[in-house]
Amino acid sequence: MTSPTHDARPRPARTPASAKPPLSARLMRATWRGLPARRHRIAWEPGLTVPAADGSPLITDHYFPRGQGDFPTLLVRSPYGRGVPWSPQYGMLFAEQGFHVVLQSCRGTGGSGGAFDLWRNEAADGLATLDWLREQPWFNGTLGTVGPSYLGYVQWALALDPPPELKAMVVQVGLHDPYALFHTDGALHLENALLVGTGMTHQHRGMLPFIKATLRLQRHLKDIVAARPIRGAYAAALGQEVPWLDDVMTHPDPDDPYWQGASAGEAADRPGIPTALVTGWHDALVDQSIAQYARLRRAGAEAALLVGPWTHTSALQKGWPQVFAESLAWLRAHLCDDPSELRPTPVRVHIGGAEAAWQDLDAWPLAPATTAWFPTADGHLTRQPPTDTAPLTSFRNDPAAPTPSLGGPLLSGTAGARDNGPLESRDDVLTFTGPVLTEPVTVLGAVSARISASTDTGFGDVFTRLCDVDAEGSSTNVCDGLAQVRTSGGEPAHVTVPMSVTAYRFGAGHRIRWQISAGAHPRYAANPGTGELRADAMKSIPVRVTVHADSALVLPQGEHVDADGTRP
Repeated sequence: MTSPTHDARPRPARTPASAKPPLSARLMRATWRGLPARRHRIAWEPGLTVPAADGSPLITDHYFPRGQGDFPTLLVRSPYGRGVPWSPQYGMLFAEQGFHVVLQSCRGTGGSGGAFDLWRNEAADGLATLDWLREQPWFNGTLGTVGPSYLGYVQWALALDPPPELKAMVVQVGLHDPYALFHTDGALHLENALLVGTGMTHQHRGMLPFIKATLRLQRHLKDIVAARPIRGAYAAALGQEVPWLDDVMTHPDPDDPYWQGASAGEAADRPGIPTALVTGWHDALVDQSIAQYARLRRAGAEAALLVGPWTHTSALQKGWPQVFAESLAWLRAHLCDDPSELRPTPVRVHIGGAEAAWQDLDAWPLAPATTAWFPTADGHLTRQPPTDTAPLTSFRNDPAAPTPSLGGPLLSGTAGARDNGPLESRDDVLTFTGPVLTEPVTVLGAVSARISASTDTGFGDVFTRLCDVDAEGSSTNVCDGLAQVRTSGGEPAHVTVPMSVTAYRFGAGHRIRWQISAGAHPRYAANPGTGELRADAMKSIPVRVTVHADSALVLPQGEHVDADGTRP
């Protein structure tokens, strides 16, 4: 351990200089309903300077309960500024419940010194902040961390070399692996990369500059994603070149030395820190949260998992009352020795679809039986295995007019479940639909596809999606995934496409649909069909993708659970 333990000897009492939190934070705080009752009046110390290991000033705000008491501390480190929504959502709300909250701008953002460099400084800067905390008379030696998205990554970074004071973490819709935020199987998450670049470049400057930058990105998005090359085309929309964004866009190989040290996932391989995880089925980071939980449990760590019917953003909006209550319960249990509000099981998931309901589980991942569904030449989906591996059907994909993305796990407001009718009417989208279900079918766990496909250029993608078709014929996306297909000499390639995880019930009278295309743009940068790097490709060629009969959709089928959470 690189840091000494906290000196618990008595120190001279000091009451921090107090001020009311900023008006914008108080106004936003007043809009929330359904939250636990406030326990304390609070005060605010803005603009404190915390020295990083290299001396760079890390600008920090301190929220705290007024009055006497021995309160634990929460560390919240953000590259998105310290104003709205972070000040009310984390500074005010948690201070009202009896915590010191240290809300800090990551280096190079929000007035902090140094240059922001995605992931490279977070572990050292977190430990330097702990050194500063140890010198504060109000710090009692008990520390927790909390926060969403990149604010989750900085928690994992700190936990790589955990200080002894760190007693609990709450990672909400958070990542541990930057590579997986930006790429899948070498395919660039183009829309997410642009949104992350916009957020990290502008949000720390204030809400108004961030809103203006977001609107500017929306106006220029079609031009950016259609540009050749893609690299650098974003500069006009973001108002500047962003070196780290160019870097992540042009390093699609996870084994590239560029990504060395980026993942903080090994922090989940040790049992020391009780950790609660929050995500949603349409969160762009849901697979990372599920992987974090699996690693924690394998390590024997105390961990909890909450998965709601949320996207990356709605978990912190519509889902916030539940997310806040469960986060608060975890922190009280492990920082205040008060487990009274903990739920009875470590896992709680929302089962979507017919008779939507919450279900408490003892474990995840589950190991249910899997069921394979096979496509037929006439567009049906059957349980009957094929008798051969012959070509089944084909479609033409043109990267210059790519198949559009629609809903799914995104960072933007267009994420989530959507009517897929407009998408499925296109010539470059295949659908295979099962029979009308006579009883509900519950899919619980990791969905995947075994794709047997050939291409006429040797290079292509396969995007595969599970949909629910209701009695009126409306098709709604459940989960999906993408993989690259490389072929030679017309022979089919065999690839397994992870399609994320889900908890979903197909109702009686509905049908299961399997959707296959060659992309989802601009969610993924279009495959140019030439083998060139997507971010640097200057030209593209159409590709014909042929799907073979031995392809299969693989569903993990759980037992039926009634709407009240009971098993019949």
